[in-house]
Amino acid sequence: MHRLEAMRIFVRVAELGSFTRAAENLGLPKASVSTAVQQLESSHGTQLLHRTTRKVQMTQDGLAFYERCKDLLADMDELTAMFQQAPQALRGRLRVDMPTGVAKIIIPRLPEFLRAHPHLEIELSSTDRRVDLVREGFDCVLRIGVLDDSSLIARPLGHFRLINCASPAYLATYGTPRNLDDLAQHQLIHYVNTLGGKSLGWEYFDGATNRFIDMPGAITVNSAESYQASCLAGLGIIQVPAIGLLPFLESGELIEVLPEFRAAPMPVSLLYAHRRNLSQRVKVLWIGWGR
Repeated sequence: MHRLEAMRIFVRVAELGSFTRAAENLGLPKASVSTAVQQLESSHGTQLLHRTTRKVQMTQDGLAFYERCKDLLADMDELTAMFQQAPQALRGRLRVDMPTGVAKIIIPRLPEFLRAHPHLEIELSSTDRRVDLVREGFDCVLRIGVLDDSSLIARPLGHFRLINCASPAYLATYGTPRNLDDLAQHQLIHYVNTLGGKSLGWEYFDGATNRFIDMPGAITVNSAESYQASCLAGLGIIQVPAIGLLPFLESGELIEVLPEFRAAPMPVSLLYAHRRNLSQRVKVLWIGWGR
């Protein structure tokens, strides 16, 4: 039996938890299904499934093999579809990482995206940590801000407009800044990627270049959620993408300050590993989320 066909059989057995049900689903004799899995186990030198009279479960090696099989089979389906005239439905898993603040914006758009691609499965990681796309097995990652030099390919999705915000309680205590000189009497909530790093301070674009003003601040955070929560608690001023704060601005829980001294818009990019051809699954994500 061809190795790819054996992998398809193994995936179906693993998902259904039964050799009998997998055989019925695939229209194959149960003996053929059992033989295919046994051949895979023999060729890889490990047990992929725990078999009992009641159920079939994946071993730890079986689980790892299952995940890789799904990706490989999806890639093969995609490769086959490249040479067919009729458009084919995309299948398989799409592993994506993005900052937590961006995830809150993207997730409400997922129902529409998945309706358009009902056979795709999305594994969504949301963290403010910079993941290793290749080592951690991601298909792509969304990054906000200026990109570091790397071997990854970057596709621009647009920009996030930044605004300066504070809570009504903070402004009642410190007053509303009217110009840059006033900032010396105010508190900035400092954001750093890694605690122990130094914040650059207040950032603004003067029409030609980005400029920074050192500011005092009682708290430094390293996550978007803590950054927002600190501002709502009245601990200082933050500089953030406007799109993530619209509900708080509309409700009056946050108030924009110094709109004429905003930081430059932050670029939004989709990064993926260097390949000769961009995966169709990543391509539809880029097109769909770049609108």
